[in-house]
Amino acid sequence: MFHKEGYTIILMTSAITVIGVLLADKFLGDTWYAKLIMILLALMLIIVLQFFRNPKRNTIKNKLQIIAPVDGKVVVIEEVEEPEYFKGKRRQISIFMSPLNVHVTRYCVSGTVKYSKYHPGKYLVAWHPKASTDNERTTIVVENDTLGEILYRQIAGALAKRIVNYAKVGEVVEQGKDAGFIKFGSRVDIFLPLDFKILVNLNQKVKGGETVIAEKVLA
Repeated sequence: MFHKEGYTIILMTSAITVIGVLLADKFLGDTWYAKLIMILLALMLIIVLQFFRNPKRNTIKNKLQIIAPVDGKVVVIEEVEEPEYFKGKRRQISIFMSPLNVHVTRYCVSGTVKYSKYHPGKYLVAWHPKASTDNERTTIVVENDTLGEILYRQIAGALAKRIVNYAKVGEVVEQGKDAGFIKFGSRVDIFLPLDFKILVNLNQKVKGGETVIAEKVLA
């Protein structure tokens, strides 16, 4: 299964691959450089297909838990000042996605979208400390009856040139469902209340829609 954001690129790449192979065969014949061109075209198509894959995930919904919104590696777990929406201290968890990861963004909680804003910006490498505030990004806040307001931020990286965000203010969303897509290497930051229990470690690999990254501890 492939993500709808990749349909056009997949069709274009497929057409280029077929045309390129036919032309190479017609004009270059059975030569080593014709075969090389065919191999490179096939590799290009394989890379595009794997990038836009959209595997099904078994999301076990839980009103007390935050699930990973994307696939990738946890690169930040720290207490920070969140300046855009909360304007106060929050616990930040950042997940870095390489070009080889699935780039679908999924809602980490169920609830109502309270805030959704796009910010143009730079294209620093996704793990840069200032990527969260200086890069092209979208900020989304989902209000959950049990967990309160949870903010996640899609951040473009050095290769990412387009962020797709489906969250609309007032919309009721469901944990684990498709929330958007980031085209090529990027990261997602999640901002949680300080009293949440963090269930992942630095450098841990997580799976979007399945890995539980934090939970609210009831008194």
